[in-house]
Amino acid sequence: MKQTYIIPACQGRALEVKKGQKIAVIDLEGGQVVDFFAEKAGNPREFVSPGVTIDCNESLRIKVGDWLYSNLYNPMFSLLSDDVGEHDLLHPCCRPEMFEFFYHNGAGHPNCLDNINASLGEDRPIIRPINLFMHTAIQADGAISVQPPLSKAGDSVVLRAEMDVRLGVAACSVSESSCNSGKCSPIEIIVED
Repeated sequence: MKQTYIIPACQGRALEVKKGQKIAVIDLEGGQVVDFFAEKAGNPREFVSPGVTIDCNESLRIKVGDWLYSNLYNPMFSLLSDDVGEHDLLHPCCRPEMFEFFYHNGAGHPNCLDNINASLGEDRPIIRPINLFMHTAIQADGAISVQPPLSKAGDSVVLRAEMDVRLGVAACSVSESSCNSGKCSPIEIIVED
């Protein structure tokens, strides 16, 4: 069985995925970040953790063959294929306060925190997703800078669910910087057995 979903620019969506199903995340136009969050089905207190993923893989980057881990150190996803090879594990979801801090336009701005919370029917105070396609350059002195994504139109990442999950996925809403190449665009998700 194959299900295809389009998530419009600056919006989010919840999806139910069963253990063993594959999830393809596709950057339709290129240069678009995808905030990828998930919680264990039936237990929202267990959720994907970039910090634990860094800890378990002993790397600030993910590569094909790696697992993405939950906050309880359980494998949630395995990374099966990756056209890009550059993703961010450091930044939390964009939110009104972030837009206000950097761009002075937070009031009413669409953002990934609200989009993922709304799609999952939750009110998490902070969400730390896997930021697929986001390009954060890390310097030797620890300084970081957000660069335009390396993804081109049609590039994808394919994950396999290692447990039943609820996804909360958003097409990132930042058009004010290089994060999404200065514009926001839609993404596609394909879930199949």
